[in-house]
Amino acid sequence: MTDIRARARELGIQPDYEGVGGTRHEVPDETLEKLVAAFGPAPAMRPRALEAPEGVRCRLPEGPPAWGVAVQLYQIRTARNWGIGDFADLETLAAILGAQGAAFVGLNPLHALFLADPARCSPFSPSNRRFLNPLYIAVDRIPGFAPDMADPGEIARLQATDLVDYPAVAALKLRALRAAWRAAGAPDASDAFRGGNGAELDRHALFETLSAHMAARGHGAGWRSWPPAWQDADGPAVTAFARDHAPDLAFHRWLQEQADLQLARAQDACRDAGMGIGLYLDIAVGEAADGSGSWGRPDVPGGIRIGAPPDYFNEKGQDWGLAPLSPAAMAATRAASFETLIGGVMRRAGAVRIDHAMGLWQLFLIPDGADASAGAYARYPLDDMLRALAAASNRHGAVVIGEDLGNVPPGFREMMEAAGILSYRILFFERDGVAFVPPQDYPTNALACMSTHDLPTFQGWWRGDDVRLRQEFALVSEDTGREQAEARPAERQALLRALGDAGLLPREQDAPGGEAAPLAVVVAAHRYLARTPCRLMAVRLEDLAGEIRPVNLPSTQDEYPNWRPKLALALDDVVAGDTFRAIVGGIRSERPGGAG
Repeated sequence: MTDIRARARELGIQPDYEGVGGTRHEVPDETLEKLVAAFGPAPAMRPRALEAPEGVRCRLPEGPPAWGVAVQLYQIRTARNWGIGDFADLETLAAILGAQGAAFVGLNPLHALFLADPARCSPFSPSNRRFLNPLYIAVDRIPGFAPDMADPGEIARLQATDLVDYPAVAALKLRALRAAWRAAGAPDASDAFRGGNGAELDRHALFETLSAHMAARGHGAGWRSWPPAWQDADGPAVTAFARDHAPDLAFHRWLQEQADLQLARAQDACRDAGMGIGLYLDIAVGEAADGSGSWGRPDVPGGIRIGAPPDYFNEKGQDWGLAPLSPAAMAATRAASFETLIGGVMRRAGAVRIDHAMGLWQLFLIPDGADASAGAYARYPLDDMLRALAAASNRHGAVVIGEDLGNVPPGFREMMEAAGILSYRILFFERDGVAFVPPQDYPTNALACMSTHDLPTFQGWWRGDDVRLRQEFALVSEDTGREQAEARPAERQALLRALGDAGLLPREQDAPGGEAAPLAVVVAAHRYLARTPCRLMAVRLEDLAGEIRPVNLPSTQDEYPNWRPKLALALDDVVAGDTFRAIVGGIRSERPGGAG
């Protein structure tokens, strides 16, 4: 017992950790044994303090406090897209928001998913973070596209659906994209694009081609479900397959270049609209264990998944099913592949948000065969990770926002401040007991927002829908659910009290539940956040549209339609609506310096 715990500590694996309420959790020896085995014969991790190395600092936003809009791109409805928001819609949105004074458009992760299994649609469970999801390509803007390659009836059907029909969208778009590719002479990606992405692009194109081949034969889109000979990315079977399917590999490389070009045009549209930051891209914390990003990569250990320990929102803990980069490999290479990954995303961004930023320091890892309650924290070489991050940030001129929510280690936010990483402050979480933290007490080096993709919209929170959903899907116990439901009226009243104290609403208002919040309350809450000294403030497009339902309910799979709900209104109608105009007007009154 002593030996395995000592070896675990040498590798940076923590044999115990502090959970919710200060409870100390001992990690089972079986977990430690599996993690040690997965890390392999790695050298001992050098002890590191939770602090930024001297002189290592990411780029910070310039100018007065700015604001922008956070968008789930697939949700956007327009008369021209094919049932899913796309990069051309993003250009349109950039022009609209830039004219309103926004400094950025924040986006869900745009990483490559599984084209051979498009129902796997979570942007936070990507196949490969180094490449883009081709379903966001605006097909009608592709070289070689002709109107007869479209199916107007199917497009109209997909535009009308309440939820994104990913399998049908993928079938429609890929058919038209192949037709456009053939019409353009079946080109490969340009030499410049191939040279800039090297062997990673070739491997991803090979994966996509082989994934489709295997899925068609019932083996599944992910490589861990393939026959053993095909799981070896460098084996003879795969090498022969690549040779025999060279045109298909060229098609997938071409797809990636087209996606990259359209994303670049969207960033240009942001700049043309006067945005100081432009695109703000999200980076998932890991990749699907059976995706392109882990296939044949020695720096991604097998048999380990990233998750989170039990907390207020999920008493069972969370298993995100994501493969981590190896802490040992990061230490041995000075986080070289991490810098390449981050820099690749920053090429087309003025800012990036690192999902679960605590992963720079530690990740909660769960071995195969165990659930989240048996996981353990493993440490990363923080100084190497920060040097890599800061180097990429300064090279590309990109601001870094760290999602520092959940189980945040003591001293972590101070380290972020020293490293120039903006904190991520959510109104619903910034509380002192029941009372909401006053605007002036928010930190300067932060992004303030109402909520995230994992949390309810403002109207959903006001109505208590988030509590009802946690109860409905048994994400919390009956007692906890009842406590949360009973607490919500007081939380609403506390928010009204804070808005009244800030002079944004008359004092002593009632906060009835079960119905929509008045527009005056919604506007006041956004002005409250805009009034903070935070360098950046984000408003969700869902809140500008008056949406109620959440886009994601963490810890559910097929029970809830995660990542599929569209906005109820078309983009033009959202922008013309009273809610959009009132909230944007309120934010601009607090942050007139706007374009940042």
